[in-house]
Amino acid sequence: MSPIDEEPLPSGTLTLQTLAMPGDTNPQGDVYAGWLMSQMDLAGAILAQTIARGRVTTVATGNMVFLRPVPVGSTVSCYAEAMEVGRSSIRTMVEVWLTRVDSGEQVKVTEGEFIFVAIDDHGHTRPLPS
Repeated sequence: MSPIDEEPLPSGTLTLQTLAMPGDTNPQGDVYAGWLMSQMDLAGAILAQTIARGRVTTVATGNMVFLRPVPVGSTVSCYAEAMEVGRSSIRTMVEVWLTRVDSGEQVKVTEGEFIFVAIDDHGHTRPLPS
């Protein structure tokens, strides 16, 4: 089979996995985009704090396009990858995939860029460890 025939797979490392619960959804039973974005921010922060070996904060997010709704009961998996590591900042790409309850099929929901900066105990920018 050629690569063009292969099913797409998540990029990055599985960093956060959770369940879409009824309290996170709209009246139609799909999760709110804001809830999904907060899960992505958490996943990116987990990766960034590992690289920074300490505290980080989100300084920017990039463009996101939501490809499909996430129904209640779906397993939501966030995969994070460091795209660029600077003096004090870490640019990550976070992909969200869901596992369908009925079939077990994995499908991509969205992806987005999250930029973090390492900070010290006083909230000031600090250099990343070498």
